[in-house]
Amino acid sequence: MNNSFIKSDHLIFTPDDVNLSWSPLRKELIEKTHVLGAFNPGLCRLPNGNLMMMVRVAEALSKPVVEDNVHSIRWDKEKGFVTDKWPLTEVNMQDPRKFKINAYRFPVYALTSLSWLLPVELDEDGSSIKKIHYDKIISPQNTNQEYGIEDARISFIDDRYYMTTCCVSSERHSTILYVSDNGLNYKCLGVILDSQNKDMLLFEGKINNIYYALTRPLGECYFASSPASQWHPGPAIHMACSPDLLHWKPCDTAFLRARRSSLSNEKIGGGTPPVLTPNGWLMLYHGVESNGEVGIYRTFWALLDKNDPLKILHLEDSTPLLETDSTLTSDITHQVYLNNVVFTTGIATQGDDFILASGELDLACRITRVSKKHFSI
Repeated sequence: MNNSFIKSDHLIFTPDDVNLSWSPLRKELIEKTHVLGAFNPGLCRLPNGNLMMMVRVAEALSKPVVEDNVHSIRWDKEKGFVTDKWPLTEVNMQDPRKFKINAYRFPVYALTSLSWLLPVELDEDGSSIKKIHYDKIISPQNTNQEYGIEDARISFIDDRYYMTTCCVSSERHSTILYVSDNGLNYKCLGVILDSQNKDMLLFEGKINNIYYALTRPLGECYFASSPASQWHPGPAIHMACSPDLLHWKPCDTAFLRARRSSLSNEKIGGGTPPVLTPNGWLMLYHGVESNGEVGIYRTFWALLDKNDPLKILHLEDSTPLLETDSTLTSDITHQVYLNNVVFTTGIATQGDDFILASGELDLACRITRVSKKHFSI
């Protein structure tokens, strides 16, 4: 991969940087836990000029398997954080992130960790940590968050910070929206999308007085494309619009689907909130190549028309913008449990560059500085 456009690239936050004495799980849970990953950070610039990452902390039981049972963590409305147990003979544990419960005729999973959100303030160019805001942790408060809150994305719109999060529960997958006036203190506005719709990313600004967002609806099955089609069937990125950021209508026209010609065509999904550039709306997204249980995740990019975001001006789905880099995690190899996963979730402007925030190996937060010139067409 040609990475001459990358000006700097480093890990900024790892599992060892999390002080679990502040964990919200400590309120009720007596079992010992560890940080499985501190990753997939949302990113924004605070009023003081510093950057802020909203880090997903995945906290897991240190001994999930006891005798003949595997245990998972769940938040209960009445009891707080509790553990559930499942007989090993009734589950499939091939994926280190979750286990499948075999008793059902359709896919049912429990997670090997529970995620909560931790605000981490960086200096203005993302090169060092200024403060970890443990007093502003966001953790489950509703039954639709019983398995945790994941993968925050932050968009700055009309002088306010809007944060979408993926929430997981037996009720449904859902996207919950939070709002803040200062980028640190967030108020929950409730569910704005459900039906297993992940990676909802708000455009940073209105288009013709309408709000737009990227979505990624999931399903148990997908229908075949024509043998002659350039498109590959499977999860894809679509778009929705709203008059008020709360009520969303999916656009009638399909948006971005995986092309058969792309290496990473098993599935695609949103990465960073689209930001407006002189060339149009810049969006970074992830593409997955089929490989083993999890696949290989890479970051790609596209430019959209500034007045009609359904119109793709340029699609770069052959040469990835980012791939995993083993040199970045060489000091924490003992904590690695996945390979080949980079998941870019945040973007901010810094002079002539963009600063990108990514999850590296579902383990740590990666900060990459990229020249804006790379995205000109």
